[in-house]
Amino acid sequence: MKTRLFDKRKSIRSFPCSGALVAGALLVAVSAKPGEAQSREPTQPVFVDGQAQVVPRFADPAFWVRHDLWVETEFDSDGDGRLDRVHVDVTRQSQTDNEGLTVPVIYESSPYFSGTGSVASEYFWNVQHEIGAEPSPRGDMPAIAHQSRRPVISNSHVADWVPRGFAVVHSQSPGTGLSQGCPTVGGINESLAPKAVIDWLNGRARGFSEATGGEEVEAFWATGRVGMTGTSYNGTLPLAAATTGVEGLEAIIPIAPNTSYYHYYRSNGLVRSPGGYLGEDVDVLYDFINSGNPERRAYCDATVRDGEMAAGQDRLTGDYNDFWAGRDYLNAIEGVKAATLMAHGFNDWNVMPEHSYRIYRALEERGVPAQIYYHQGGHGGPPPLDMMNRWFTRHLYDVDNGVEQDPRAWIVREGAATNAPTPYADYPNPEAESVVLRPQAGGNGVGLLSLGSTESQGVESLADDVSIDGAGHARASESSHRLLYATPELAQDVHLSGVASVTVRLAASADAANLSVWLVSLPWVDGDRITDNVITRGWADPQNRGSLTESAPLVPGEFYELTFDLQPDDQIIAAGQRIGLMIFSSDPEFTLWPEAGTELNIDLDGTSLSLPVVGGAEVLGRLIS
Repeated sequence: MKTRLFDKRKSIRSFPCSGALVAGALLVAVSAKPGEAQSREPTQPVFVDGQAQVVPRFADPAFWVRHDLWVETEFDSDGDGRLDRVHVDVTRQSQTDNEGLTVPVIYESSPYFSGTGSVASEYFWNVQHEIGAEPSPRGDMPAIAHQSRRPVISNSHVADWVPRGFAVVHSQSPGTGLSQGCPTVGGINESLAPKAVIDWLNGRARGFSEATGGEEVEAFWATGRVGMTGTSYNGTLPLAAATTGVEGLEAIIPIAPNTSYYHYYRSNGLVRSPGGYLGEDVDVLYDFINSGNPERRAYCDATVRDGEMAAGQDRLTGDYNDFWAGRDYLNAIEGVKAATLMAHGFNDWNVMPEHSYRIYRALEERGVPAQIYYHQGGHGGPPPLDMMNRWFTRHLYDVDNGVEQDPRAWIVREGAATNAPTPYADYPNPEAESVVLRPQAGGNGVGLLSLGSTESQGVESLADDVSIDGAGHARASESSHRLLYATPELAQDVHLSGVASVTVRLAASADAANLSVWLVSLPWVDGDRITDNVITRGWADPQNRGSLTESAPLVPGEFYELTFDLQPDDQIIAAGQRIGLMIFSSDPEFTLWPEAGTELNIDLDGTSLSLPVVGGAEVLGRLIS
């Protein structure tokens, strides 16, 4: 017996049917029983309360069609003189073969589907050196073993969406797995590769049964309407595809997406690591995903990692340049037409919450349908399935379920389940207003953070010491290595919503220094309650006080003013707590590690915190007076 994997009108290719599970994945499908399609009404998707429902005839994996192919792109990134082809898998209902059913697609693309490199610190950059000094070379990451996985690339999303009447498609990013090309970590081919797959689903690009040559394969079963989703890097690629403006990409749900590699690896001019990966940079991530054809890796290494990246990433100054601008999707936001549901955690210190916020606000300003879902946890965390279902059902099946009238923002409140977010009219909360607080002398202990103007508070000093982490600084009742200013105890809960910003007037004893600012809830509680202690954080390079694109050495002893944003947040600070502004220099979790001893002098009269408070100064003033 043989089973069709493609409609005979489009291809004669077939596979033997084993019906067996291999590593938990059914590799091929069993076709419908003879005469079955003629003996009953054609199977159709079912919608209840604006959501696609599980249809029993779609839900049996034994009757799914699973196959793979290669889609031809419009670029040649590996320099072999041929247009690159990307490897794609498809999981669809058997009714797309035997009942003429056409379905929309849920699509995920990733560089991770075929193995990754090592996260050992020896292959990362050594951060223990002076700011602006040439870093020592990092170790060579061991090569990733090449995998030939087919026809199934991944099983993600299959169990959720195929039973509900969607096909599921995966693709391996350029230069990974069986996809041709070079990995570029945010290069243009990472945007054009998923665009090619969407073009193939709409009949505008060619698909083939093999990586080289092969028979043409058409997506006769697809309606052409596509929704993309994924988490982290896999959440970045839906946005990357959307910036191309490709027709057919109707909706995306990026989860914890990296929307700018500059914002991921730098902060306000400062060389800064993503949380948990000290010393990682864009070239490290290149090595981590470089799982493609071993015969093309030398070319890719020389051209991308040792060429473009080495010339552009600039670990000496941390400045924003053309290299980083080309890897910032906000710069291509005008191409995005797909309805976008962003999702992120407020305590994601890997891909920080600004990544979703900056895109959400830009889409909102442009009138693109957009909603945002935030939770109080860390990296990852999708919206509830029913929220995703409503989004995809509306935009891929055109079911009028009223999602456009839903609240624009959904925030999981402290202690609540992630599938029970609280709706708000928007994010930030429209009732939030910026309230300016100013420090009063005494920051080596715990000085007062107060409303209104303060005068003649003078200058207070701290000495850099990277051996002390932020928690150590915050729990110390006194310290010469940080400055800490806090409000009186809150008489009632205070709701913060939006982006806090700080203005710091400082002078340094050296020509370069790290600047780290944490907003904390006091008293500090040790243990696993980091989400209760840290409200938000931010980092900046005083050398970039005038521009992100140009550093200028500090003149020791001369005062400079910096203003920068902290990470977005939405948090209810409990009654009895104090809101604290903590200023220190090197942050051992995120920044370079210079020798201890650089002194920062902070002019308190030129330093302030702008805090987004629901209810504004009237509410906060009543609670801390």
